[in-house]
This record gives sequence, structure tokens and C-alpha cells, in this order.
Amino acid sequence: MNHPLAAAVALLALIAGSAAAQEAEPRRPSLETLERIIETREPEIRVAVPEQGRITARRIDIVDEDGTIRMTLAAETPAPIIDGIQYRRAFDVSGVILYDEDGSERGGFGVADVDGGMAVLALDHPAMDAIGWRVSPDGAVSFTVNAAPPLVREPGLGDRLVPGVATSTRIRLSVAADGTPAVALADAGDRPRVRMTVTEEGYGAIEFLNAAGEVVHVLAPERDLR
Repeated sequence: MNHPLAAAVALLALIAGSAAAQEAEPRRPSLETLERIIETREPEIRVAVPEQGRITARRIDIVDEDGTIRMTLAAETPAPIIDGIQYRRAFDVSGVILYDEDGSERGGFGVADVDGGMAVLALDHPAMDAIGWRVSPDGAVSFTVNAAPPLVREPGLGDRLVPGVATSTRIRLSVAADGTPAVALADAGDRPRVRMTVTEEGYGAIEFLNAAGEVVHVLAPERDLR
């Protein structure tokens, strides 16, 4: 016959294990909530017979129900539209451009006709790049995160948003053409103040910079030990 104390301990362990399992479950929407937001359980995911095996075009626009262009695929993408005004693009890009419900550009990706062909991707604040990727033909790669600039409106432009308002690139990740990696953090004045890298000798290092861009302190424990 089982000892009463052993049985009690086993019961407590079972209860504790069940409680721990319940606590470990992530918070999630209930089935009832999911049922309310289901559009259909049988979405259209394929076309039975393609109407045409190949489409050749210089530009294709995807529009919403009221005719606003929401996506453009083009061999030469249109110049950026910001708050109803179209501005010259810094360089020609072939690829896809995304637009918000008002027709303003909010991002895109493609190949830019600069430096021998650069692969680019960007997602935008309302009037400024927010994040951007660049892959250069020489092998250099960069990823930047820009702080949102203030939304400035110009009466002379019908009170429209002003593009290109000054802001700071707060985070910059890069791999140089020679393979050197770096992560830089900047202050609100767009001045790099902390930089992580790997030295030519292969040592990990953290560099601290002053406002003039001068390295004032370096942490490289493995290098210092040697």
C-alpha cells in the first residue's frame, strides 16, 4: 500500500507541474476572438489557369477600390510623392514602390542605377526614410535606422509636408568592402558616439567617440590581455 505522505507529495508535484505549464503558455487571442476576425477559412491562394504565361510591361500599378495607386512595379520607378507633391528622385531605381492610402510613398525596394548597380530597400517615415538597406557592387553592405524628424509644413506649398527635414541616423550597421563589420550608435546631433567593430587582428572592440568624432576610449579585452 502506498504511503500517505508519498501520495500527497506526488499530488502536490502534479498540481505544481500543471500550474507551471499554464504559466508557461503565452498570452494569445481566444478562439472566440479569432472567429470574429476570420474573413474566410478558404482564401484564394492560387489561380487554376493563368490568363497569360508572361506579361511584358514597363510599369504595372496596383490600385485600391477607389483607384489610388498602392504599389508600382516599374523598370524606372516614378519619382517620390510626398503629401500630394512629386519630387525628383536622387537616382533612378527599377523595382517596387509602396504607397499609403493618400498616395504618398512609404517604401520600396529595387536596384538603383548608381555605382554600377546598388540593391536598395527602404521603409519611410511620412516625409523621410526610416530604415534603409544598401548592397553595393564592391561588397559593402549597410543598414541604417533614422529617427523620425518633426513634421514640418510649408505654407508656400499649400501647407504640405516638407521632405528631407534634418534628423539623425541613430543606428548604422555595416560591413565594409574589405569585410570589416561595424555597429555605430549616434546621438541626436547625428554624431557617432559608440562603435563596435572587429580589429584587423581579429579582436572585438568597442570605441567611444567625442562630439568631434575622435576616439577617446577603446575597450578590447582580448587585445589588452595579450
